[in-house]
Amino acid sequence: MNTKSITRPRSGRLVTALALAATLATSVAVAATSASAAAPLTVAQSLAAQDGRTATVTGYVIGQPTATSTVITSGYTADTAIALADTATETSTSRMLYVQVTAAYRDTFGLLSNPSLRGKQVTATGTLTAYFSHGGLKSPTAMSLGGGSTPTPTGSATPTPAPTGSTGPYDQTYYASAVGKTGSALRNSLHSIIKTQTKLTYDQVWEALKDTDQDPGNANNVILIYSGRSQSKTTNGGGVNDWNREHVWAKSHGDFGTATGPGTDVHHLRPEDVSVNSSRGNKDFDTGGSAVSEAPGSYTDADSFEPRNAVKGDVARMIMYMAIRYEGEDGWPNLEMNNSVANGSAPYLGRLSVLLQWNRQDPPDAFEQRRNQRIYERWQGNRNPFVDHPEWATAIWG
Repeated sequence: MNTKSITRPRSGRLVTALALAATLATSVAVAATSASAAAPLTVAQSLAAQDGRTATVTGYVIGQPTATSTVITSGYTADTAIALADTATETSTSRMLYVQVTAAYRDTFGLLSNPSLRGKQVTATGTLTAYFSHGGLKSPTAMSLGGGSTPTPTGSATPTPAPTGSTGPYDQTYYASAVGKTGSALRNSLHSIIKTQTKLTYDQVWEALKDTDQDPGNANNVILIYSGRSQSKTTNGGGVNDWNREHVWAKSHGDFGTATGPGTDVHHLRPEDVSVNSSRGNKDFDTGGSAVSEAPGSYTDADSFEPRNAVKGDVARMIMYMAIRYEGEDGWPNLEMNNSVANGSAPYLGRLSVLLQWNRQDPPDAFEQRRNQRIYERWQGNRNPFVDHPEWATAIWG
C-alpha cells in the first residue's frame, strides 16, 4: 500500500512566520501611536499639560494677553503674545492659552502689526509652560495659520472659569472703582486707591528690598535691577561692589530726599550696585549712549540712562506708579512724566514716549508680579496698578 507523505512547515519556519506577523502588527501600532502623538493638542488639553513638554497646539486667536487674567481684543499694545482658545467666541481667560510670540514671528503673528488675525486659527509648536503666570506656550519653534482638521476639545480638561466679569484677581475688590474708566477718570480713581498705604522709614527699606527683590533661585540673594546680578543680601551698604537703594524716580526730581514718603516708597526703590547707581545718578530715561560698566545691556549719556531690556517695562511701570501716587498731596510734590531729558530738579521725569514704548515692549514677568504682591501683602498695603494692568498706561497717557 502506497502512503502519501504530508509535508508540514518546519517548526523554525512557523516561528519565523509568526514573528514576522507580530512585527508587522507592532509596526502598524507604533505608526498609529506616532500619528496620534503628532496630532495638535486642543487649548484645553494644553492648559491641562503645563509640564514643560514640547507640543503643537491649534486654536483661534482671541486677543493679546497683557496680564494673568487680562486679554485685550482691540487697541493692541505689542506684538509679543497672543491668546488662543478652542472657539473663536471664547470670553473666559481661564479657557485661553497664552502663546509667546518671539521676534522671529512678530511680523506675521503679532496683533499690533496684524490686528486682522483675531478670530483666525493658528497652530504653534513650543514649550507648554506658564506665561504671565497663566497656562501658556513659550519659545515657539513653529507658527502657522490654520490647523488642518480642528481637534475636538476635551471638556473635562477645562479649568474652572473665572468669576463673571472679572479680568484680574483684584478687579472686583481693590480696583473696583477704577475698572471700565479711561483718561483722567481712571487716573483719579487709581490715585484714590493707591494713596492709602503704610509708609516705611528709610531703614526699613533695606529689609523690604531683601524680600521684594529676592533671587527666585537663591533665597540668600537679591537681583540688582540694572546689573541683573544676583548678590548676597548681606552685602548692602556703601562700599565698592556693595548694593544700595536705587531711587528709580530720582529723588532730586522733586527734591523729596529720603524722608518717609516718595523717598521711601518701595514701589520705585530697587537694589543696585553702588557704582552703577552712581552712573545712573538723577538722569532721565531714554535710549542710547555708552555701555555702563557692571550693567550689561545698559547705556548712558550726558542726560539719560537706558536700562537692560529685561527691566525696561519694570522701570516704566515704576515711574508711572509714582506719577499717579504723588499728586501734590501729603505735603509732597506733584510728580509728572514728560518728554524731556533735561528736567533738573523739577518734579518731572522723562521721556514719556519712550517709557510708554518700554511698557509695551517688556510686559510684567513673574518676578515683577511677585514683587508687586509682596509689597501689597507685607510692606505697604498698596499695589502698582500698571503691573496688574499694563494697558492702563495707554488708557491714561495714550
